[in-house]
Amino acid sequence: MSRPEIGKSVKTGEFTTNYLEVGENNGGVPLVFIHGSGPGVSAYANWRLVLPEVGVDNHAYALDMVGFGYSDKPTGDEVDFGIDLWTQQILDFLDALDIEKANLVGNSFGGSLAISVALKAPDRVNKIITMGAMGVEMDMPYGLNEVWGYKGTREHMAELIDLFAYDKKFASEELITVRHEASQEPGFHEAFSSMFPHPRQSSADNLSFPDEEIKKIKHKTLLVHGREDKVVPVENSYRLINLLENSDLHIFGKCGHWVQIEKSLEFSTLVNDFVKED
Repeated sequence: MSRPEIGKSVKTGEFTTNYLEVGENNGGVPLVFIHGSGPGVSAYANWRLVLPEVGVDNHAYALDMVGFGYSDKPTGDEVDFGIDLWTQQILDFLDALDIEKANLVGNSFGGSLAISVALKAPDRVNKIITMGAMGVEMDMPYGLNEVWGYKGTREHMAELIDLFAYDKKFASEELITVRHEASQEPGFHEAFSSMFPHPRQSSADNLSFPDEEIKKIKHKTLLVHGREDKVVPVENSYRLINLLENSDLHIFGKCGHWVQIEKSLEFSTLVNDFVKED
């Protein structure tokens, strides 16, 4: 049986990272896609609709972060899950694939990681695209607390997917099944439950930066958000556009946390146009 979610693998520091790759190296700056932190998530689950669209004109990669998808899944006893670990994994990934500089595309928690990489290694980043991004200091949103408190049941997965999607046609039985089955992969639940322990505000704080830090980022940035996002409120991106000097903001109405799924073609067009600009 074909497993499109399992791509290539590469050693990133002490971990093995699963990643997808589309397009060819045409001399342009490659894109690196960073998924969110929901249960059952993977690079494929987040980006399967977008990668074929951006891969026509770009060389693009999408990696499974440590603890997610089909990358290594250590437990909290073995590693300190947090922004430092995942930021280093992205930098190790760039090194392993000889990517000198990348356009980073980050969804939710992935948006926070894109900000983190830009702060830690600004010369490795060309442009940034975020959607539904964390990153600013915030009180724990109800929806995110529910996501990180995943109970492991199909019923709870159905409730979470209902939270993610504004248009309920995207909260299909098939998707619920796929995401629930992915969350049952060996090692996932142990890793996931140790990533975001109670009190979960501390995990949100770990993935956030003071305003003055965010203001240091000078890269061209495109902020994208769904107006009806119940997981990471649209107010986050309103705050980010006032902190990031070289940023633009695109808000999709009648759209929840899954911009890349609910508005996949529109989002892909935004990405393609943004990375083409000088």
